Amino acid sequence: MKNSKKMFILTETLLAIMVIAVAIIMVRENNGKEQDKISVIIQDSEDNQWAAFQYGLKMAAEDLEIRMFLVSTSGALTAEEEKILIEREIENGADAVIVQPAPGSEEMLRKIAARIPVILIEHTGAKDGEESRLPAVEPDNYAMGAALAEELLRDYNGKLGGKTLGIFSKTGDSRAVLERRKGFTDTVADTDANISWSVAAPFSEEEGEALLETQPAVDFVIALDDNSLTMAGEYAAANNLHGALVYGIGNSTEAVYYLDTGIAACLVVPDGFNIGYQSLAEAAQSLTRYLHKRKDRTVTYHVIRRDTLFSKENQEIIFTMSQ
Repeated sequence: MKNSKKMFILTETLLAIMVIAVAIIMVRENNGKEQDKISVIIQDSEDNQWAAFQYGLKMAAEDLEIRMFLVSTSGALTAEEEKILIEREIENGADAVIVQPAPGSEEMLRKIAARIPVILIEHTGAKDGEESRLPAVEPDNYAMGAALAEELLRDYNGKLGGKTLGIFSKTGDSRAVLERRKGFTDTVADTDANISWSVAAPFSEEEGEALLETQPAVDFVIALDDNSLTMAGEYAAANNLHGALVYGIGNSTEAVYYLDTGIAACLVVPDGFNIGYQSLAEAAQSLTRYLHKRKDRTVTYHVIRRDTLFSKENQEIIFTMSQ
């Protein structure tokens, strides 16, 4: 009986030693393992509107010890161009990708996601009315459009009778802008506001100015993305908007400048820093947790007016845009 007890204790001791040895080996292997690489592909990566997003990516990469690589792009990408860039990054060792989906890219991205984790940012790649099966980190685009309309209504006590509006966007075929436009138009639907025109298409600076030049004069220009807001602001600064006030969604220091100078009456700002941080965190979890179920994450947005520009919270937001 005593011998069997001794044998049991000896066996348990040996097993414990083996477990400890295996743990030590695994720790050593992990310490020597190269960091995971996550590649990020966005439209026109050098544009200032991405400053806060890139700062969030950088901070998350440092905190999580991840290699993050931002692919350099110029202008808008098609779904096919995006596919070529993703395939190149996979060949170069990307373990996961964060992508701002190009219009019509949903099916292609689903196929890529069967091979490596794919996290979408700003909006899903699905068509309007369809559900995306890929995880996305984005602001509530419908709510941002509605918030912009509510600010306009508040400025005029809910009465927009006799007022004319023009809706302006650069990426009119993206789901993000479609949702923002719907949020805005739904909110003003029961008022007497007259939407005189709505222009939405990818355009160069010259094409954008031509679009504005050919539109009838309005009281307000509603800009649904940063590029449109800054273009409308520049145009208004040159007295080429016939005195129209700009209300818009933007996240660059240029957009803040037009708010500060009174050209833009209101700015709705998506939290770009958290989009960057949380998208990288979600991608990293997909790589380190075998059973991790990827999920959508919704980040906040902020309404900034000229008289609140220098509040502590808004200064923190503006700080991330200038990094």
